[in-house]
Amino acid sequence: MKETALVTGGSGFVASHVIQQLLQAGDAVHATVRSLANEAKIRPLRQLRQQFPDQLQLFEADLLAPGSFDTALKGCTVVHHIASPFLLPEKIKDGKRQMLEPALFGTQNVLDSVNRSKDVRRVVMTSTVGAIFGDYIDVLGMKDQTLAESYFNTSSTIENNPYHYAKVEAEKEAWRMCRAQDRWSLVTINPGMILGPSLTPASESGSLFLLDEMFKGYFFYGMPNLSLTTVDVREVATAHIHAARLPQAQGRYILAEKDMISFAEISKIVRKIHRRPWLLPKHQVPDTVVRLIGPFFGLTQDYIRKHLGIRFKVDNRRSIDELGVVYRPIEQTLHEHYRSWAAQRAGATA
Repeated sequence: MKETALVTGGSGFVASHVIQQLLQAGDAVHATVRSLANEAKIRPLRQLRQQFPDQLQLFEADLLAPGSFDTALKGCTVVHHIASPFLLPEKIKDGKRQMLEPALFGTQNVLDSVNRSKDVRRVVMTSTVGAIFGDYIDVLGMKDQTLAESYFNTSSTIENNPYHYAKVEAEKEAWRMCRAQDRWSLVTINPGMILGPSLTPASESGSLFLLDEMFKGYFFYGMPNLSLTTVDVREVATAHIHAARLPQAQGRYILAEKDMISFAEISKIVRKIHRRPWLLPKHQVPDTVVRLIGPFFGLTQDYIRKHLGIRFKVDNRRSIDELGVVYRPIEQTLHEHYRSWAAQRAGATA
């Protein structure tokens, strides 16, 4: 059955893929953006609107403005709440104002609009694995040292890792607001590092900073023994849509490969197609060296202790068994991610 869905943060990396998949399925989409005047950011959405006539409508909405989503929500039965800020740690001068308030108040404002709507039956919200753990060392205290949906991040604070803190507080608030009523249900998608081809211009957010720096050749001498939980953006979009469509979907879903991947392993995969493969590191810097020189490159001793050399398993079975997610090979994701990244840089310098 075709539906009308609201997608917040419509010009973003994840949201644009959700919109594309919804349109391809024949659904109608209301997408919100911060400004319809920012032509560079909304050009891909205008192109989708031309490709799928009469299916996509664009609206302006501000996460911090109460009632801002009311108009966009009219006629919608599903909400995909994806809008949320992500900045590099060094760009965060005020964690409360820059991270917590947009994430928390934005979630409250979207769900207040949902409460005023009589049609919405399901809300699917993008959270993060960072709402499950704060630092890698936290996972070592979980059952079988495996990341699972039953845990909430208790170690992050507004001073230490404000992004994770903002996301966990926003997700907890969403669950609280869901429990306070009985008309609509909530599902959260908790992805790892989201990779893959981008449909939108390069973002100023910092989620892929270290990967970008590695592609540019800044770490040709070697990478520290740091690993990531990863997922393809198209799998995240599919999970969003299945979570909205399947009545039995419930709770939180980790979206990530079951095995982490190190920066050294990523380098080896991308080196095969990189325009200048000699720029990518072939070696992993010994842990003892990282502990000595890491602080000179912005890695604090506390961060090193809680992340360096730590790998853990990810329990992603619910995403596979209940949402039907099929994880494509990481090699495909990384190759397409790099090609998209390189094309954006070429366009920016043309």
